[in-house]
Amino acid sequence: MAELLLVLDSEEIPARMQAAAGQELVSQLSTALSGLNPRNAKAFWGPRRIAARVEIDMVIPASTRSERGPRESAPEQALAGFLRKHDATRDELVAENGSWVLNRAVPPVKAADRVAEVVPDILWRFSWPKSMRWGAGSNFTWVRPLRGIICLLDGTPVPLTLARDGDDAHGLSSGVLTTGHRFMAPDPFEVSSARQWQETLKSRYVLVDADERAERIVAGIADMAAKADLDVVADAGLVDEVAGLTEWPVPLMGRIDDTFMDLPPEVMQVSMRINQRYFALRDRTGKAAPYFAFVANMTFADDGALTIAGNERVLRARFADARHFWDLDRKIALIDRVGALNAVTFHAKLGTQGARVERIEALAREVAMAMGLSDAEIADATRAGRLAKADLTTGMVGEFPELQGVMGGYYARHDGESDAVARAVAEHYQPRGLNDEIPRAPLSVAVALADRLDLLASFFLIDETPSGSGDPYGLRRAALGVIRTIRDNGLRFDLERLFAAALDRVAAQIGQKAGHDKRQELMAFVAERLRVQLRNEGERHDVLSATLAGGLDGDLVRLLTRTAALAAMVETEDGRNLLAAGKRAANILRIENRKDGPHDGAPDPSLYTQDEERTLSAALDEAAATSERALEDERFTDAMRAVAALRPTLDSFFDKVTVNDSDPLRRINRLHLLAHMSRTLGRIANFAQIEG
Repeated sequence: MAELLLVLDSEEIPARMQAAAGQELVSQLSTALSGLNPRNAKAFWGPRRIAARVEIDMVIPASTRSERGPRESAPEQALAGFLRKHDATRDELVAENGSWVLNRAVPPVKAADRVAEVVPDILWRFSWPKSMRWGAGSNFTWVRPLRGIICLLDGTPVPLTLARDGDDAHGLSSGVLTTGHRFMAPDPFEVSSARQWQETLKSRYVLVDADERAERIVAGIADMAAKADLDVVADAGLVDEVAGLTEWPVPLMGRIDDTFMDLPPEVMQVSMRINQRYFALRDRTGKAAPYFAFVANMTFADDGALTIAGNERVLRARFADARHFWDLDRKIALIDRVGALNAVTFHAKLGTQGARVERIEALAREVAMAMGLSDAEIADATRAGRLAKADLTTGMVGEFPELQGVMGGYYARHDGESDAVARAVAEHYQPRGLNDEIPRAPLSVAVALADRLDLLASFFLIDETPSGSGDPYGLRRAALGVIRTIRDNGLRFDLERLFAAALDRVAAQIGQKAGHDKRQELMAFVAERLRVQLRNEGERHDVLSATLAGGLDGDLVRLLTRTAALAAMVETEDGRNLLAAGKRAANILRIENRKDGPHDGAPDPSLYTQDEERTLSAALDEAAATSERALEDERFTDAMRAVAALRPTLDSFFDKVTVNDSDPLRRINRLHLLAHMSRTLGRIANFAQIEG
């Protein structure tokens, strides 16, 4: 076993690209060195270097490579061509299974030789989201100028160069020197192993492990905040970004001028995060604190006093800009901004944001009515739908698009709109992500659903639907938002009817026909997202597929309740045995239907010759009637119990009765009985879709 260390020293690498680059370096090395049994690989990344450490064997053992040639009966020309291709003679061929085979010994390959062979190729074709050329005379590209390469195998340098085909690649070749912190320890030093590299860099103010940098940032800021009796606003994404901007993170804390503390806390937080990569702080009551935290990339003789003052000065300028937008935006009422949306394009095929607001307004009313809200709440939902997108015309949202909706809520309250309307405007984008909270207030729910239903209907109508991993309009996220909002709020209405209303409005505006097929496509899309969501939650998505076999119930709450009852049943012993019996019956019918089917008629009781047939027939009639009544009353557990009770009767039938009887009439009648069984079970679900 040998330790391979590959270090790539570079000018500043964008933080967002570092982790993927480190992982790709490990992946490509592991693939290229597969013959050396790579293992225990670890990636490192930071602002000025990416690296990989991996354990490999010292040698690729000798082996034999076989090349299959033409058949023994092939013409001489074919055999001659094969020999020329492999620079072989006829004496080297052996006959195997009617073909000529060339077996050649492959000598052992030293690990150092293999590494020197593959690393230059990996670096030449390394994938960055954006690459650059620098200097003159070379086509070699990197995210930023690549300054040095260290390649060690068990502490011994592996000589390699990136020069190829007359391109000197800026003279880049492997060495053993690197440097510490650019300002605090810039002198070069020799690297002899991965551990020595890490420890020496740490002594020279560079933490090469991104997790260690992130931990230092989190712990340092939390400690400062605690000493000031404050809490840090959690922001994992910002921690990762700052960890990618610093090699030696030094948390510091500055003060916010009191004159800016009346700005909305979201404005302050977004301005600090987006413009300056600062962390927001809260007091123990949850209110914005007049302090901020940030991370420097070095220590200071004055404990950072000058740096803190400089950052406070920069933040004052940022907040002054935010103050300007805040004051200017409030001079125009939100309702008076709606008309300006007619000049904002939503999509070339779907018209303006103004046209979309008309649809959302009407659809919010429809959803509110479907939710059973009062007349006053329906009127307020309609009003909130009209105001929902008006903040897109404000200066604050123009500067910080992340605040759309949030600012609308603030401006609505300033204009004297009711709290419920303002809250609906603010919350209608929720959930913004997978782990975001869903809206809970009735008006917020109505407008949020109207927004997403219109989005889905609009793009499905113009055939701009997700394909593969591409989803430029966020339709999968929108469908998941619909599902979560309906399910978690326990909303009972017909989703398909609301989709029909949404499609009709879009179609009327763009002069296009909204057919029934689009409703079906939308419902199928929602069903697929529901399956994915259940799978992610560890639920029985196959049971959902079985329940959906008869079509997607527009009442998602009822559908999920029914699915849960079925999932509980198939986990019982009776349920598992019933599932097996159902699949057995379906298989028999499928085979026999190919011969002389279909056998879907009603069984004739006069042709029963065994008690097991009569008992099963009676049990099926009773189960069908009982389960049908239970399903109509939404007593899904009772419906499942009714069919699960068939288990002993079915066991006895399959034990004692031969379905493919020698008498043709008895055979067909028994197949009809199995079809009756399949229909009875089919009222519950398509059991063939259930795994196990």
